[in-house]
Amino acid sequence: MKYHGSLEANPKLDRTDRAKQLREEILVLGREYCEEVHRKKAFRPGVDAVPVSGKLFDGSDMALLLSCSLDFWLTADRFNSALEEGLREFIGVEHLSTVNSGSSANLIAISALCSPSLGEEALRPGDEVITLAAGFPTTVAPIVQNGLVPVFVDVSLPSYNVQLDDLEKALSPRTGGIVLAHTLGNPFDLEGVTKFAREHDLWLVEDCCDALGSRYDGRRLGTFGDISTFSFYPAHHMTAGEGGAVATRSDLLAKIMVSLRDWGRDCTCEPGKDNRCGKRFNQQFGELPFGYDHKYVYSHLGYNLKMTDMQAAVGVAQLNHLPEFLATREGNFRLLFDLLQDESRITLPEWDTRSEPSWFGMPILMNGGGRREMQVHLEDRKVGNRLLFGGNLLRQPCMKGVKHRVVGDMVNTDRVMNDCFWIGVHQGLMEDMVRYSAEQVRAFFGK
Repeated sequence: MKYHGSLEANPKLDRTDRAKQLREEILVLGREYCEEVHRKKAFRPGVDAVPVSGKLFDGSDMALLLSCSLDFWLTADRFNSALEEGLREFIGVEHLSTVNSGSSANLIAISALCSPSLGEEALRPGDEVITLAAGFPTTVAPIVQNGLVPVFVDVSLPSYNVQLDDLEKALSPRTGGIVLAHTLGNPFDLEGVTKFAREHDLWLVEDCCDALGSRYDGRRLGTFGDISTFSFYPAHHMTAGEGGAVATRSDLLAKIMVSLRDWGRDCTCEPGKDNRCGKRFNQQFGELPFGYDHKYVYSHLGYNLKMTDMQAAVGVAQLNHLPEFLATREGNFRLLFDLLQDESRITLPEWDTRSEPSWFGMPILMNGGGRREMQVHLEDRKVGNRLLFGGNLLRQPCMKGVKHRVVGDMVNTDRVMNDCFWIGVHQGLMEDMVRYSAEQVRAFFGK
């Protein structure tokens, strides 16, 4: 997984001996600066914050970012190619393309399933997509934005993932797909969900934005659905500042998603490269004149959702750290779980025995109410905490007037909205910070 490319200038650029020397001096100074300014400091309980999430980086990250900046190739180039290759290898997918955020990844994934290139298999306006209301809004937003109808099912507690029995209840003649996130890194029942999708010929999108590195039955998440999505926002398992990715096994879906990302164009040449197919001026497209420049033929109404090479450079460096990051998250989660598991007034999460979650955070369910008071208590003691995103999206202002269906009474989703919060287990936390977090949760109950 290590990046084997050079920190030297892009070989496409002219380089003198003096330029090489200057470059190396800049990179050395960058590493030294990072060590001086950004190194970890000893934790002071009650004085220093325990962040709920955050990026962790060192001089190697800064050196790659500086190396890319010296190329001054601002759009996607060699670092983006290296990141895509590294992520494909890590996750175990045939096709992966970077985008500018996890939310954009979800938009491209759903939009791709509506592409005319899929023929009769394409989703059409008015088709229904089964999803959850207990989650993040940009898992659901692309469903609505593509003219599809979200059908909301309840979650099971305390896994916070789809209640499997509700899938059958949600089915209708218009059902075309399922879009589910692995909540806070906890894999949903992939055996049950994929079996249901196959039996009813439904598209399946895995939102893995909070779950990079998690496994189910020994396989990385992102290898089960027709499309999977990832995010590299600073809160996640690795970061590129902003950034995300879409992945698939399908050659056709991969081509559609790249088209949608790159303005909707039909041509697959990378920026700055021309006529890879050798037919740039020798094809007929629709009602355009014969030989119309293929670089300006658009097969989709697309977007510009590309990642920059500077973001990708950070992502490449972070990918080198990822195994260590995942191990730290696992250790922090286990320690926090062990310190809180005997507290009867809260419920800790559960996960499938076939799962190896790489946790985004530790979800905690208050058994007797008082979630808001707990949050205030923790904030006053500098322990970062967050809600499980939108709680119940059906109660959010953004859903007013949106066409949708609801299966059942959503009692567990409302419980998430009223009683659930989560605290951090990320790679930037040291053991004394995790212990302090647990102490403050217990202190709320007078222990």
